[in-house]
Amino acid sequence: MALKVAIVGLPNVGKSTLFNALTKTAAAQAANYPFCTIEPNTGDVAVPEPRLDVLAGIAGSKEVIPSRITFVDIAGLVRGASKGEGLGNQFLANIRDCDAVAFVARCFVDDDITHVENRIDPISDLEIIETELMLADLESLEKRVVNVEKKAKGGDKEAQTTLRLINLALTPLRAGKPARVVQVDKEDEKAWHMLQLLTSLPALYVANVDEGSADKGNELSDLVAKRAAADNAKAVVISAKIDSELAVLDAAEQAEFLESMGLEEPGLNRLIREAYALLGLQTYFTVGPKEARAWTIPIGATGPQAAGVIHTDFEKGFIRAETIAYADFVALNGEQGAKEAGKMRAEGKGYVVKDGDVMHFLFSS
Repeated sequence: MALKVAIVGLPNVGKSTLFNALTKTAAAQAANYPFCTIEPNTGDVAVPEPRLDVLAGIAGSKEVIPSRITFVDIAGLVRGASKGEGLGNQFLANIRDCDAVAFVARCFVDDDITHVENRIDPISDLEIIETELMLADLESLEKRVVNVEKKAKGGDKEAQTTLRLINLALTPLRAGKPARVVQVDKEDEKAWHMLQLLTSLPALYVANVDEGSADKGNELSDLVAKRAAADNAKAVVISAKIDSELAVLDAAEQAEFLESMGLEEPGLNRLIREAYALLGLQTYFTVGPKEARAWTIPIGATGPQAAGVIHTDFEKGFIRAETIAYADFVALNGEQGAKEAGKMRAEGKGYVVKDGDVMHFLFSS
């Protein structure tokens, strides 16, 4: 699955520093002035998955291939962006192609880094960005509604569905709430996604704190966590500065640095895990002498759907899946041990894949 998460926020809240840390590059210029990012920067990031290395070690895999997630660094938005202020709504359009939005809120005080609003208030930061996205959605829907109404009155069933969903979205947006508060029926999900609403995307609030608050957060990040809980969103505390420094270290140096900071893992690991949880995703594995590989699938995916992530032909011709639970694969030292212990299962088309399953697919061509 190709997954994209947009990183959005006001200028100078640490977006580009976070992006640089995520991609381990300096592709996004981090500088102390607004709009230093003049086009969206995109980077693919390996998803941290310690289980994959364990499986590869047992199987003697020559190559280890993790799942990947794409982050898009969107230029700093400002109040009035939906009306063309700052770099304008050209950057709002870049968010529409993403699966989720990570709102970065500044939760640190640093007199050397100016704030575009001349104050440190993470909740206000979040509200400004959310408001601009809501205004952009309102403008988009109100431009479309007249034409859709004409088609709907003419008996076009697709237009009737679209009109119903537009009105469903307009109700909260006109009340100052994001479209993600709308509960959409399963049969309407495809048409709902076709509306391409910025505020219908799942939201993750990223509290960017100072180095000394990286482990437990601070009063400002606590405010962000409360806001996320109220909005039924996810929140994560991260120090973009620490993670940008970690990004250039090798594994041993990282471990030493983390220990000195009293941290168990990089904040980026938590960020990626929360993004996965937000999108309702899980991982299964294929393991052999050639490679050990992690695959991303939605929670609730069946065997054929999991096979289809590898290749559409696997899903079309699915016969069965030979499946071993991760814990059994490890405890019994690999496929052969699991097979001998009766822990390899033959699962059919209705099998719902579990997180961590080690799978081998049989299919007809």
